[in-house]
Formats: sequence, C-alpha cells, structure tokens
Amino acid sequence: MSDAAQPTAAEVRAAAEAVKTALDRHLAAVERRSGEDDPAVYEAFNQLAAAAEAYDELLYDRYDEVTPFEIPGAEDTPPYTGPEEPNALSVLIRRDYAVVEPQRLLAQAQRIEAADDEADGAEVSASVHGALGILFGEFEPDEIASRHKEFGLEEGDSTLWVTAADDPAEPGEWLEAPFDQVDPQRVVCRFDVSAVFDDDVEDIEDAEDVDDIEDIEDIEDIDEEVDVEADQDLDDELDTDLDEDEDDEGEDEAGDDLERLDADR
Repeated sequence: MSDAAQPTAAEVRAAAEAVKTALDRHLAAVERRSGEDDPAVYEAFNQLAAAAEAYDELLYDRYDEVTPFEIPGAEDTPPYTGPEEPNALSVLIRRDYAVVEPQRLLAQAQRIEAADDEADGAEVSASVHGALGILFGEFEPDEIASRHKEFGLEEGDSTLWVTAADDPAEPGEWLEAPFDQVDPQRVVCRFDVSAVFDDDVEDIEDAEDVDDIEDIEDIEDIDEEVDVEADQDLDDELDTDLDEDEDDEGEDEAGDDLERLDADR
C-alpha cells in the first residue's frame, strides 16, 4: 500500500475514539437492559463490533498492528436493519435429534396410543416413523426437548432466531417454506447450541484431570515418605524394647547368682 492510500494518524485516532464511544454506549445499554433479549443491547453490540473492526483495519493499514480483541459473530452476522419498534416477531427454531434407543421410543408411543380412547385400532406406533408422529403430536417441542432421553432421543445441534417484522404474516403465507424468507438483517437475536462449543471446555477439563493426577501422585509420594518414616520409628521402638528386655534379663540372672552364693555360704 502506498503512503498516499494509507490512513492518517488522525483517522486512526478518530477510529479509536469511536470505539471508546461505542464501548460506553454498549455498557449503558447493558446496564439499562429490560431482559435477556433487549434489542438495544443487540444494537449496541453491533455498533461496538463495527467500530472495533474499523479501528482494527485502520490500525493495521497505518501501523501494521492489530488489536487483541475478537468479537464472535461480527463477520458472519450482518448489522440489524429492521424496525426499531417491531410490530410482529417470528421465532424460528430448529432442534436436531438422533434416535439412539428405538425400542424406548416405540414403547412410549405405544403407551400414548393405548391411552387414546379415540384410536381406530391401527398400530401406528409399530414403526419409528409412526412413533415419532405420535410423540410430537402428543407433546410440545419444548417438553420433548426437556424429556428427550425418556423418548430414546439424543440432542444434536439447535438454533433459535428471533426476527422482527413490520406486520404479522398472512395466515398460511409461509407454511410451505417456513425458513426460506428469513432476512438476516432483521434477526433481533440468535442462540446456538452445538457440541463444537464444548471442545474448549473439554480441553480445560482434561487439563484439570492431568493436574488432579499429578496432585494424587504427589500425595502418594508424601504417603510413601510418611510410611517409611513410620516404619523406621517402629523399628527403633522395637529395638529399644528388645534392649530393655535384654537388660531386664541380665539383671534377673545376676540376682539369681547372688542368691546361690548366699545359699552356699
């Protein structure tokens, strides 16, 4: 990059001030938050991410330096451009499951089917496909999520998106393709759950396990030293007792000799 194309020191300084201002706004929004899904906090977060990214780029272009900050999702999530006061919301949820215990799933479906007085006699619960239909027809998705192990299921990835809209959708408008018309710039908040996020935690736990093993080994070494010292003390006590016994026996023998001399006289 040529010197003419490089940002000036004043521009870098202005970008740094913008980060400070965005940081103050974000803190103020967090302090005033009305709940976990406060759109003001989300907006302040996006503004802070944009300001930090702009400063990082200018800093690198001017001084060949970078910041130590990394804001997750700043590059993948576009800035929010929806209404400030949404009149309607759409909650998009996807949860993945693996059928790990088909027999448990079939048994649960058969119990539901047996308790249904309006059943027509057809054993829908005889197949996994039919059992899943019975299960999700009987229970709400949130209840299945909380009781998935009872139904022979194992959780996979899940995501929840809250999107803003100007007006509620017309009845039946999106039923054929519920996720096809999602505007990423109208996502108010998003929550993802995945096993990939547990990798760092597992690494930390593994490290802690290693530390625990080392601590146990240290304790075992100390115990061995204590045992050796205890054995040595016991040996010393036994030697002392033996010496005392030998002295007592010597004294008894000397007394017997004097008694015999007296008798001879």
